Amino acid sequence: MAIVSKKVSDLTGKEADDKQFAAVVVRQHPDIDQPKALDVLVPELKSFSDISEDLVILEITMPDGTRRDAYVPLEEFNKAAPDMPKVLKEARGTRGRVPGTRVGNGNG
Repeated sequence: MAIVSKKVSDLTGKEADDKQFAAVVVRQHPDIDQPKALDVLVPELKSFSDISEDLVILEITMPDGTRRDAYVPLEEFNKAAPDMPKVLKEARGTRGRVPGTRVGNGNG
C-alpha cells in the first residue's frame, strides 16, 4: 500500500501533484487582517496580472509621524510633476550625503 499526496487548488479546486503548485501569500487585502497563503497551480497564476513593472510604491510619513504605503500606477505618478524623471534624479537619497555635497573638512 502507498500513500499518494495530492493538493487541491484554492482557486479552482483542481487536484494535482505537489510539484505543480506555487505558494501565493496575500499580504494585504481589504478583507483580511493578516497574510493568507493560497495553493495555486502554476498555470492559474496568469489570472493575476502583474503590474509590478508599472507600479510605484511610496512610503508616506505624515506630520504626526504615522506612516502608510501607497501603490500608484507609474503613469499616474509621472503626472504629479511636469518632469518627474528629473524630479526623481535630483531628489535627495534616503541614506548618505545630499546630492552635490563634497567629502572633506573644508580646508583646501
